[in-house]
Amino acid sequence: MAELLLELFSEEIPARMQAKAGEDLVRLLSEALKAQALAPTSIAAYVGPRRLAVVAEGIPTAQADVTEERKGPAVGAPEQAIQGFLRASGLTSLDQAEQRDMPKGKFYFAVVKKAGRPTAVVLKEIIEAAMAALPWPKSMRWGTNPTRWVRPLHKILCVFDGQVVKVNFADVAASDVTVGHRFLAPAEIKVANFAEYRAKLKQGGYVMIDGTERAATITEGLNKAAAAEKLTVADDPGLLSEVVGLVEWPMPLLGTIDARFMDVPAEVLTSAMRKHQKYFALKTGDGKLANRFGVIANMVNADGGAEVIAGNEKVLRARLSDAKFFWDQDRQKTLESRLPKLDERVFQAKLGTMRTKVERIARLAAALAPSIKGADPAHVTRAAYLCKADLSSDLVGEFPDLQGVMGRYYALHDKEQPVVADAIAEHYSPLGPNDSCPTKPVSVAVALADKIDTLAGFFAIDEKPTGSKDPYALRRAALGVIRLILENKLRLALRQVFATAVAGYDAKLGANAGKVAGDLLAFFADRLKVYLKDQGLRHDLVSAVFALGDEDDLVRLIARVEALKAFLGTDDGANLLTAFKRAANIVRIEEKKDGKAYSGKPTAADLGAAEADAVLAALDKAETAATLALSKDDFAGAMAALATLRRPVDAMFDKVTINAPDATQRTARLQLLARIGAAMGKVADFSVVEG
Repeated sequence: MAELLLELFSEEIPARMQAKAGEDLVRLLSEALKAQALAPTSIAAYVGPRRLAVVAEGIPTAQADVTEERKGPAVGAPEQAIQGFLRASGLTSLDQAEQRDMPKGKFYFAVVKKAGRPTAVVLKEIIEAAMAALPWPKSMRWGTNPTRWVRPLHKILCVFDGQVVKVNFADVAASDVTVGHRFLAPAEIKVANFAEYRAKLKQGGYVMIDGTERAATITEGLNKAAAAEKLTVADDPGLLSEVVGLVEWPMPLLGTIDARFMDVPAEVLTSAMRKHQKYFALKTGDGKLANRFGVIANMVNADGGAEVIAGNEKVLRARLSDAKFFWDQDRQKTLESRLPKLDERVFQAKLGTMRTKVERIARLAAALAPSIKGADPAHVTRAAYLCKADLSSDLVGEFPDLQGVMGRYYALHDKEQPVVADAIAEHYSPLGPNDSCPTKPVSVAVALADKIDTLAGFFAIDEKPTGSKDPYALRRAALGVIRLILENKLRLALRQVFATAVAGYDAKLGANAGKVAGDLLAFFADRLKVYLKDQGLRHDLVSAVFALGDEDDLVRLIARVEALKAFLGTDDGANLLTAFKRAANIVRIEEKKDGKAYSGKPTAADLGAAEADAVLAALDKAETAATLALSKDDFAGAMAALATLRRPVDAMFDKVTINAPDATQRTARLQLLARIGAAMGKVADFSVVEG
């Protein structure tokens, strides 16, 4: 067994592409090695700004010899068949073939022994193919080279069992040589294995090949520097991941933000530092933004980083000067005065402008307000009209990620009500599963209206998500609506809400509000299954409740599902489900055979068996109790009523023949089974429950 070390050294690889490239290369190599019977015992990738490395251990030094058998024609077959068999098998005469007795006679067999190839030869083919197949999101050509790669490729280091594998890709021949840091260690470094590669790059090459190590160095260094000034580093995993992909030898440093910029909103300063400069924000003890920032140098500096800090402070001053100018300019106009500019901003070609969207949001939010406790209709309408106004501000034009956030600041500057300002900031939320969900009534109303309007519009023009494609983020919008409803326990009849939203669009869309509402409800059923999967609720239970067809209140639906889950978790529930499926199968088979439905209420006299009479009596009581419980949304009570059927139904199946010889008894007993299904069907569609 031996080790493979591969390093692909190029110009800087974009940080966002690095992790996926490492995963893809490991996958391609693993699959190819396994296919060649050379599967490694372990394989791992190490990715950085200029190098993509893979180390695989436990690879055999050669393929195992294999023996292949090929059946030929029967002994005594025509000469033409014999010669064809010899050519196909690589044999020169029949003396090299074996004769074996088979059920249909004696046949020739060719037994060919194939010697395994040296692994180094196979690796050359595998690696070159993997490099050609590596799916970069974007690639380029350079010079006169026709090969595409993410960035110009400079070196390939490929060593197996201490020897160079003669890989050649994009006119770059492999060797056992790499280089370290671009400026600190540009001299060539010769290596024979991974341990040597890693040690030499770190000790003399100023390169940490392990991204986890770079991340730890950045985190520890920033935290230590911040703590020395009684500050903390703002948590930002996304930025940390990106910076890890930008440096090979991280050196954390702290810079200072000019005091004249500290009156600009903290979100603006943070966005400017993060988005454009990749700086880390620092906070004071009370959680406010400090006038310091963290920068990660990729160099060891003789002056302790003073020159690097000064340069970054200068760049930041220029960036923040623009932000402060926009901040001061934007406040000279009110949010309301910006509404006409929304006519110039298209929401979607078929769905109108942002101005018309705002008007629809305002109408829909006002319609939703009575269903949201504490949502003042006047505040809801005002917030809805202003929620998109900051899109035409200069600052949001420069920092699009601050939409809504800046609207809140401008609204407060205009003396709008705080609840209105908060709703402007929060109406885009939740943006994902980890984003906080609005809880303030006005914010909830506007956030719901915005998302539902978007969903209704795109479904009305048949721009629905398909497969993995969702260009308008409609799945995310649906999950946002689900979270807003469930986390705030809102009682909404979604079918009517969707129909109202569709009706808010111009009639020229020609959309059928009822049909679109039905399509949206089906879409929400799928999204709800995804959402509830992490909550420990089975998708089939959600389907069992949705299948009733009249349930569009998500809070009530979840209560039904929870009650169904608890019911099926009991012995009575599990056994009753089994009995239901048995009864449903019998009725289905007999109805198909007889060509008629077994509906109607049987009588005790017709049933002709005490156990069947007991089921009929239990059904009368259970149906009455379940109906009363359902009218009060007491789903646990409805399930408890059904549970009383378990023992009499079990006894009936043990003692009573359903397909009795007597036609009257057979009909009555089949009607009884059908009635069991109908009674249980009022609570959920048990036919779609698994198990």
